[in-house]
Formats: sequence, C-alpha cells, structure tokens
Amino acid sequence: MKVSVDISDSELKEIRFFTGEKKKGLAIRKMVADSLMLWRRAALAQKFISGEWGVKLNGYEAGKARERLAAGKHAKARRK
Repeated sequence: MKVSVDISDSELKEIRFFTGEKKKGLAIRKMVADSLMLWRRAALAQKFISGEWGVKLNGYEAGKARERLAAGKHAKARRK
C-alpha cells in the first residue's frame, strides 16, 4: 500500500541516518517497521508486568533453597 506523508528534510535526514538506508522510501519503511516492533514488544512485556500473563517455574523455589543451603555449607567449610 502506498501512503503519502509530509516529513521535514531534517527529520528525513535523521531517519535515513538511524536506519542506515540511503533511499527515502526504504528508510521510512524500516523506521515504521522498527517502531511497530518496539510497540508490540512493549505491549507483550506489559502483559507480563501486569500479571495478565505469567510463567510457572515448577521447582524454582525449592532449587533456590537448595542453592542457599549449599552455599552456606560451603562458606562454613571455608571458614574452618
């Protein structure tokens, strides 16, 4: 789909610099695609932050407790 937009010369120069594209159309397309990807990532991250989505790590707490116990025993043995 083709779209016409008004962009100042200075903004277009920045867009071309940050995207690394020499052609105006490719630079704008890349900037829009990159921006869209960042917005999608932010929306996905927000679902985890809000608790809407989550991950269950079975045995995580028990494993951390074992690590703490082993570290304590190791530290105690080194003090002797």
